[in-house]
Amino acid sequence: MQWGAYIISDKDILLGKPTIKGTRISVELILELLSNGWTEDMILKSYPQLSPLHLYAVFSYLKECMQQELYFPLSKTA
Repeated sequence: MQWGAYIISDKDILLGKPTIKGTRISVELILELLSNGWTEDMILKSYPQLSPLHLYAVFSYLKECMQQELYFPLSKTA
């Protein structure tokens, strides 16, 4: 998936955080909702301007970030 068609970063929108194109919905918000137990269906019903493709783009964007090591390394625990 070409996430660039769906995810943008504009310094005038949410201080440049990655957002879903044409919205003020950040990648961070989508991840927060999912980490709090929201389902894809719940997100799409609450944000009707989104489609499943927008959510797939979020994951594609994150995958690329991980491949480029744009993440916080985890420390080893005993």
